[in-house]
Amino acid sequence: MPQHTPPRAICGHCDGFPTVTITTGNRTTDGQRETATANCPACHGTGHVRASVKAVAA
Repeated sequence: MPQHTPPRAICGHCDGFPTVTITTGNRTTDGQRETATANCPACHGTGHVRASVKAVAA
């Protein structure tokens, strides 16, 4: 019998999109764009937050 885990709460700060990549406008020596990656500071890049943390933040 499988055990079901309850769904984790989606982060309210990033709405489940925890990591973004931003182009800097510069190019590398081989012609590719330089990028910078940023993680959501609230969920640390997971997209989910514990229920107790969400209750305090809301």
